Amino acid sequence: MFRFLPWKFIVKHAARRYGVLDPASFVARIRGFAQPSEVGEPLELLRAGIVFHARGLVNAKAIQHNLDWVWPFWVEKQFNPRDPSFVPRAFSFSHINLTHRNWTAVGMPGVAAYPIVDPRGLVTPLHDGWSLDFWVVTESRRRLLPSKAEDAAVTQRLVLDPTLLIETKIRKDDITLDLTTKMVLSDGKPEVCTEVCATANEDGWVVVAVRPYNPEGVQFINRIGMDASGTAFRVNDESTVKLGEKPDSLRMAHYAEGDVYLDLPGSSEEREVTCDTGMATAAALFRLHAGQTRVLGISATLERDTKEAKHLNAALSWQEALKGTSALKVADGKVQFLYDAAVRTMLLLSAEDLVPGPYTYRRFWFRDACLMLHPMLAIGMVERAKRVLAEFPAKQLHNGYFLSQEGEWDSNGQVLWIAARYAAMTGQELGAEMEEALRKGVRWLAKKRLEKDEPKGTKGLLPAGFSAEHLGPNDYYYWDDFWAWGGLKAMAEYWRKKGGIATREAEELGKEYEASIEASLAGIPAKRSLGAMPAAPGRRMDAGAIGSMVADYPLMLYPAGETRLMKTVDFLMERCFQQGGFFQEMIHSGVNAYLTLDLAQTLLRAGDPRFADLIRRVAELATPTGQWPEAIHPLTLGGCMGDGQHGWAAAEWVMMIRNCFVREEAEELVIGSGILKEWGDAGFGPTLTAWGPVLVRLEGSRIFVEGKWRGAAPWLRVEVPGFAPVRAEGTQTNFELEAR
Repeated sequence: MFRFLPWKFIVKHAARRYGVLDPASFVARIRGFAQPSEVGEPLELLRAGIVFHARGLVNAKAIQHNLDWVWPFWVEKQFNPRDPSFVPRAFSFSHINLTHRNWTAVGMPGVAAYPIVDPRGLVTPLHDGWSLDFWVVTESRRRLLPSKAEDAAVTQRLVLDPTLLIETKIRKDDITLDLTTKMVLSDGKPEVCTEVCATANEDGWVVVAVRPYNPEGVQFINRIGMDASGTAFRVNDESTVKLGEKPDSLRMAHYAEGDVYLDLPGSSEEREVTCDTGMATAAALFRLHAGQTRVLGISATLERDTKEAKHLNAALSWQEALKGTSALKVADGKVQFLYDAAVRTMLLLSAEDLVPGPYTYRRFWFRDACLMLHPMLAIGMVERAKRVLAEFPAKQLHNGYFLSQEGEWDSNGQVLWIAARYAAMTGQELGAEMEEALRKGVRWLAKKRLEKDEPKGTKGLLPAGFSAEHLGPNDYYYWDDFWAWGGLKAMAEYWRKKGGIATREAEELGKEYEASIEASLAGIPAKRSLGAMPAAPGRRMDAGAIGSMVADYPLMLYPAGETRLMKTVDFLMERCFQQGGFFQEMIHSGVNAYLTLDLAQTLLRAGDPRFADLIRRVAELATPTGQWPEAIHPLTLGGCMGDGQHGWAAAEWVMMIRNCFVREEAEELVIGSGILKEWGDAGFGPTLTAWGPVLVRLEGSRIFVEGKWRGAAPWLRVEVPGFAPVRAEGTQTNFELEAR
């Protein structure tokens, strides 16, 4: 019935009546910058954006008027006019973290709960929840507040074995505070635990503070109560903060009273505080004597985040989860650590749904899942990948569309491709339910293509859409079409080998996509394309062209070093690089580690030595805990977009390292082509390939290739940098290399 209402007239009349801008006309103007599409903006993104900026509005009201509070690290930096991270607020619609989106999750490989720790040790136990902070206050009112500490006073690291834990150490004027945070089991239930060790050269207090914020900003606390034993806070009736012992003093405050920090080290008889504003704070104080170490064990329960888990397996240890995965051995300690940390990130984020981040991106997208599944398969996480893939058919619409969010057309091609890769790398068939879903996915791709060449160069392509979000406004992105072609080609090959009934349909449709893409590219004037591959038929060359690089990696639709793709790489490296990495100008406005690695993959495949510098730079851009945010601020080098622990970036690092040792081409395996000199004697594997698992070891000038081939051995092309290339049958297991 709503369609028959003259709502545009009503809205326009109301806007004139109240002297405001007509929203219908304004939206029409905005959409004029994009190509017409059936979905203007994906509802999921609009919903997420509303939530995001709603918090930004709360931040705008709460923070700048209360700068005498202790705020999280990002606020202390971004709101400080003396810090390079400072962002003037002026006409900003909302105040959000744009300079230090960095955090690291602690957890267990079988638990889909992700407590996060920020760069100053602030612990956020629950997803998008409040936080715990730890301070030292002395008798003379000297204070050690981690979020306000100078950078040089703080060190942080991620310890990998025997479990994930984050150590944060703060030093200031003979006061020390060491924080060690990890997930533990208490009566079989997961909790996040922080061991607090503090010293000072005078008497004082160690403070355990409950804070109404997290690394995104304000998160409301309406109620904090001390339990009957006097040893635990209950926060918002959703989690219990166990103090381990009775505090020597206790302070609570609501918003009208200001931050509880302002009254420290005072004491009160209050055992409960409520705050209608949602800014309740509390502090438990424990006596600290001069020259003595005070140790506390603080833990928070996670029942809110684990009560609806589908695959909770808290008993699964890291050692068990890592069993059978590819091991890396290199002399470069940082590269080794980053690989090991990235493998654990992928395990952590696949405990249930495969998600690309523990916080901001803790939700499912086909795109991220497929690109993370590939390295998971490559390093042997077959059972996890199988479980994730098995849930894909249930996420498919009746018409065959694998829907993550409306208006994005890349997912069907991605699902076809990763399903085919799973079958090729494991040697297993996909099963009847999955195959039926894939056939429906093929038919959707056939029906979704454009029949008319309006606008010019779009016939046979997928409709205009939002695509991968980081390519620009709605357009006819080649990214979507390359995925369709690549997925159809890979699935046709699988069905051809298996004898599937849809082989011909997928093969012919793939060729039609190929022909449509080539005709479209050929029709772009040279002054626009510059001999390269723009993001879309009507676009000039810009940063969005990064999307077209998917044709090379990971899809390998063209031969290595294809001219147009290499010209695209050259353009991007010349025009779109900052701080030695790819700077995505659209939306992200930051350096993308994962997209930089994608370019490195193309260079590696082409035999272009520039790949090595990109690998080294991405390693340098990692945080001390071995993580990459989705986008990195080019000045602060903190996160400026997306999740502070980006699972896709971790997955690309794993795949980059794997391909440096073992890389698949259509008819052969390329061995050792990316092994860097500083890695010394190095090894990797076993890694799954289309021919079977293979292990590679380099010892001096001799390289060993140990394959367990499922059928005929592949040809091997050994191309270790600094040595003459060798080509031989896969039956040969070791090679003495000649220096160039």
